[in-house]
Amino acid sequence: MPRTIGWLAVIAVAASIAAYLWFQRERPAPPQLPAPPATEAPPPAPAPAPKTEYPLPPSEAAEPLPALGESDAPLRDGLSGIVGDRALGQHAVFDDFVRRVVATVDNLPRRKLSLRMLPVKTVPGPFPVASDGEGLRAAPQNSARYAPYVRLAEAIDAKKVVALYVRFYPLFQEAYRDLGYPDARFNDRLMVAIDDLLAAPEVKAPLRLTQPKVMYEYADPELEARSAGQKIMMRIGNANAARIKEKLRAIRAELSRLAQTVPR
Repeated sequence: MPRTIGWLAVIAVAASIAAYLWFQRERPAPPQLPAPPATEAPPPAPAPAPKTEYPLPPSEAAEPLPALGESDAPLRDGLSGIVGDRALGQHAVFDDFVRRVVATVDNLPRRKLSLRMLPVKTVPGPFPVASDGEGLRAAPQNSARYAPYVRLAEAIDAKKVVALYVRFYPLFQEAYRDLGYPDARFNDRLMVAIDDLLAAPEVKAPLRLTQPKVMYEYADPELEARSAGQKIMMRIGNANAARIKEKLRAIRAELSRLAQTVPR
């Protein structure tokens, strides 16, 4: 009897161990907690708006501005009162005038200039070229072709034309934004263009040329690499360029003076 009880005890212990192992195998695994979300990098800070180097004061005119597409006639009237309607009609192109000015100013410091968008008529007649033993050169009579344009520029009163520009400036800024510069200021670009024109070098005569294709180019690679605006200044001749620069300095001085009146 005791021996039987001993076997029963062994069987009971074995059964208990087997039951424990069985329940451990069937017990469901503890639920997995979701992984903590990955820490997201903060969004980049917005880029600061470009600094306006040459702000303009608001116009004091009481009359509302016309729409950009309807500004040709009012601008012509304003400019005619400064330089005269006859001279203006002979040389200016009042067909989408504001956009022409904006596109030309934007391109003057660049290598290429769109003749199609010029706000003035191109000089009539072919570019006079002479030839000598050293090759092609600009003919002496070339500078005289630009005399009417120089006289038109010299007739401009710097303060009056800048006042007219300030009056219509929102339209110039609108056209500049439409050109693809939503955050930049057109007046800053105008100052860049003026400074670039003022930096045009005096050219030692004769002005040597080459004609690799249809258009003439400067024979000096350093001159040919200059901006479109500087190449115009060199092309019109040193005397004409000096007179144009004098007017540009007066306009620049007036724009700079107005910028100083705007609180920063």
